Order: sequence, then C-alpha cells, then structure tokens
Amino acid sequence: MTQLHGQAWDLASEYPASESPEVERDLAAVGDLLAQVEEQGGALAPDTPTPDVARAVFALLEEAQRLLHDLGAYADCALSVDSQDEAAQALRGRLQSVRKRFAQAEAPLQQFLELAPDDVVERFLDAEAVAPARFQVMHARKRRHELLPLAEETLASALAQDGIHAWGELYDQLAGTLTCRVEVDGQEQQLGLAAASALLLRPDDALRERAWRAINGAWEEHEESCAAAVNAIAGWRLEMCRRRSTQAAGEVHFLDAPVHANRIERATLETVLGVAEEGRALARRAALLQAKAYGKPRYGAWDLRAPAPRGSEGGDEIPYAQAIDLIAEAYGRVDPRMGEFVHMMARQRWIEGTVGDRKRPGAYCTGFRKSRTPRVYMTYSGGTSDVIILAHELGHAFHSWAMRDLPECQRSYGMAIAETASTFGEATVRDALLRRTKTPAEQLAIVWEEAAALTSFVLNIPTRFEFERDFYEARAARPQRPAELKAMMSAAWEKWYGDCLAEPDPLFWASKLHFYISGLSFYNFPYLFGYLFSMGVYAQRDAFGDAFFARYEALLRDTGRMTAEELAAKHLDVDLTKPDFWRGTLGGLAARVDEFERLIETTAGAVPE
Repeated sequence: MTQLHGQAWDLASEYPASESPEVERDLAAVGDLLAQVEEQGGALAPDTPTPDVARAVFALLEEAQRLLHDLGAYADCALSVDSQDEAAQALRGRLQSVRKRFAQAEAPLQQFLELAPDDVVERFLDAEAVAPARFQVMHARKRRHELLPLAEETLASALAQDGIHAWGELYDQLAGTLTCRVEVDGQEQQLGLAAASALLLRPDDALRERAWRAINGAWEEHEESCAAAVNAIAGWRLEMCRRRSTQAAGEVHFLDAPVHANRIERATLETVLGVAEEGRALARRAALLQAKAYGKPRYGAWDLRAPAPRGSEGGDEIPYAQAIDLIAEAYGRVDPRMGEFVHMMARQRWIEGTVGDRKRPGAYCTGFRKSRTPRVYMTYSGGTSDVIILAHELGHAFHSWAMRDLPECQRSYGMAIAETASTFGEATVRDALLRRTKTPAEQLAIVWEEAAALTSFVLNIPTRFEFERDFYEARAARPQRPAELKAMMSAAWEKWYGDCLAEPDPLFWASKLHFYISGLSFYNFPYLFGYLFSMGVYAQRDAFGDAFFARYEALLRDTGRMTAEELAAKHLDVDLTKPDFWRGTLGGLAARVDEFERLIETTAGAVPE
C-alpha cells in the first residue's frame, strides 16, 4: 500500500539524543573555546595592531559558533517533532546562557574588525585562514562609524535581554494565551488564536470572515498592552539610532540597520517599492479575481490566506513518494543534478514529513554545520499545497547544498536573497503540477496560488512596510495611542489595496507577529524583494538556455560573499538600483493573471455565487 504521509527524518547522525554524551561533549567544547576567547580578547584594542591575536580569536569563535549552531538546531528539530520533549526543552534553556556568553565574548573582535585602521584590517585578512571572511568584515565596516564604545555596546546588549527582547517575549506569551469564540459548523467554539487562524485557510468565505472578526476582537481587548509593547520596541531602536547618530556625527536612520542586514542599498529598496506601487493595478486585479471566484465584489482582509474555492481542490491526493518523484522531475528539468539532489534528500531521510499530534505547525529548512547537511521539516498530508511547500523547502536545502564546500563565513546570506532558491523551486514544481492537471478546476487550484502570491507580496507586504515606516516616524515624537495605530494601519491598507478592498484591517498592527520580533525590524520588505528577484531569476531560464544552470548555481554560491546588487550584476547582467529588471519581472506576471481570469470564467459554475 502506498504511504500518503511523509517519513520521519534522521537526526541521530548528528546527536543520538538531547541528553547524550555527544551533546555534553560539544557543550563542554564550546565552554573551553569561549574561555580561550575571553582570555585573549583583552588584547584586541582597535588602535593596537594585533592581527595575529585577532586571527586566533576569529578561529576560536568560528568553531564555537559551529558547535553552538548544531546544538541549537538539534534542539529545535526535536521540539518541532515533539513540542513536549522535556530533554530538548532543557537543552534549549541551557543554550540561552551560552549564547549570551558567546555574544559578550565576540564583542571585542567585532569592535577590533570594525574600528581598526584599514592597514591593520588588511594585515588581518592577509592570511589564508581568514581571507575568505573579507566580504563579511568589509560589509560590517560600512557601519563602523555608528559603533558606540565597547563598554556601551556590551551594556546595551546585556540590558536588551530585559528590555526590548522582554517586550517581544511578552507579546509571544500573550499570543499564546488569547482565545476567541467562533461559530463553526453551526456551533460556537472557544478557540486559541492558532486554531482560529487555521480557519482562515478554509474555503468557507463566511467562516473565514467570522474567524477574522473574532481574532480582531480578542486583540482589541488587549490593544493597550500591544500598543505598549510595539511602542517600547520601536522606542528602544529609535533611542539606539539617536545614540549612534551622536557617535557618527550624522543621522543614523531606522532603515539603515535592516537594509544593511539584508545586504542591499537604500536606492534598491526605494526602486523595488516604487515598482511595486506601479504594479498595484495588476495585483489589485488579481485580488478582485479572487473575490469574484467567491462570488463577491471586493477582496476581504480575511482573504489573505484563502484557498481556491470549493470545486477546484486540485484532484486526488498525492502520496509522499510520488511527490518526491514529481519534484525531482521538475527540478531535473533545470538540471539533472537538481533532480538527483531531491532523491538524495529522501533517501538519506533528511526530510521530516510525518503527521503527529505533538508536531508544531509550519515548515522550514535548517541544517548542521559539522556535517554540512540540510534538513527539511513539514507535515505532509498529500494535498497539492503540501507538494508546493515541500518544493519550496527543498529549494532552501539545495541552496545550502550548493554552498556546502565553502568556508563557514561565506555560507550565510541576507534575508532579501534567502527566498531565491525556494521560490524558484516552487515555481518549477507549480509548472509541473499544471502539466499533470486534467481539468480547468484542477488548473485553477494551482494558478490560484500564483495569484495569491502576487496579491500578498505586491499589496500586503508594502502595506506592512508603509505602516511600520509611518509608525517609526510618528514614534520619534511620542508613543502612539491604539486609536492612532489603527488609523495609521487602515490608511496603509487603503493606499495599497484601493477600491478592491472590502474594508481595511485596523488591528493588523496588533495581530501581526512580525512587528514584535525584537531581533529584527522591518521584517517585510525582504519578502517583496525576494519574491520579485526569484521570479526574475526564474524568467531568465529561457534567455540563458543551456548556460542557465551554471549561472544559477554560481549565483547561489555567491550569496554569502556579495551584496544583492553585486550578485545581480555578475550573474544576471542587471542593475537592481534601476527599475528595468523589477518592471520586467512584474510585467511577465501579467500573462499569469490573464490565465487566472480565464480559469475563473471557465470554472464559474463550480464555485458558489
């Protein structure tokens, strides 16, 4: 009998268990390495030419980080499969203090590399062992004028645990305890926010709207707490910007840090947002077509994650093994080595696809640095969307695999470029799924996902950015009251969605986790960048012909040692600061919206009026 669900992954090749001797060995090794760093770190003064000491500390920290990463990845993987795994919970708790110690031990080297004179840094990099870190070091030095004295940087880092990060944790705890009442199948049910949010994925339009209103009602009861949290988080960042501006003798803008972390230029960000604004009409058309498929005149704020309507579910379930073959075939059309990679992932049991009561929701790709092997996590139930999710995560895994032989310091990349391989892989498999469909209704289920992505990335992501930018500008003067936050949020919705929107979502600032992630600000524009960039890369397949895969793989390998602009110039022959590439990508999506409209007209009798 063919197995519908996925198989369990293999973690034992990394660590046998959370309480194993191997875990204790690596924890002890991290402690020893950090002790050596702490002992030598005192000799790292930016004005003292000590590149030999800096190289030794760099090597120690790189090894400590490698072990620390693997321990954390293992704990997270174990908890994803069994959220009640006590041993994994204990391991993750132990790692918190180790990470804090690592951050403090790392600070002197960071200050040295960012503040030392150019000739000293060149001497540091003039050694084979650390030469691969050139991009990483030089990119960090672009913001060296903002650094506070070491004592102040260390103090700010220590205070942040009970400051900005505590507000983020408070929000997480609140989100985990809120409940709301929703009518489901004729009966009112008391649901947690996660369960209520799952209803937003249902094809019942009325149910989605009831769930959305109930969720907003729950958040509105706690709007004062949410306002306090989001104001405190933004206030902390703005105060750090003020302090850094004094140090730099010039303005440090609140967008400088997120743009730098994503390894793009402000000019590129402005260009992408400008082209998205030009593309609003196309995205609004897609949103109106989604509404039309549900027999209504306007797109609702509860439609963000709406599936294709009933009658277009997409055919039979797809067993896991068949999904692997389908993805491998689609990947193999790009290059046979990509198809072989998919089969290897399944054969090595590096994919977790089982169904379990204690599994956490969601999907992700992670990996282990010692073995340099990726892992993919999801719950595979056989639906078409599961195949697309699996293809997406395997794209991340292939990105990691393509970089596996590079030095560790060249294998991390900014979030703006992180979705390149995943969205590319998703697009190849979506096309493969379309080829196997037999009816217009099945085709609609696939094309629906493309239209939903266009609506989400070109309308909803800029809506989030618009609100966050306006909020930070207002917060610089004073904390914003809940009513002001609602008005600001509604204005952003109305600007981007326009007449296609039934009504804005004034509580989106409270219900959206991304605004409360204390370690990241503006966790929105990288999604827009990544979507358009990856679709632009996908569109180059025909243009480059047989030379495409070599360019594509080389682009992935360079993501950890180039800015996004450098990547595009070298591998795609385009300038990301200019609108041509982005306009071309959006223009190429117009035909897909045309096809979406044709399928909606063709299947009109299969969906509710």
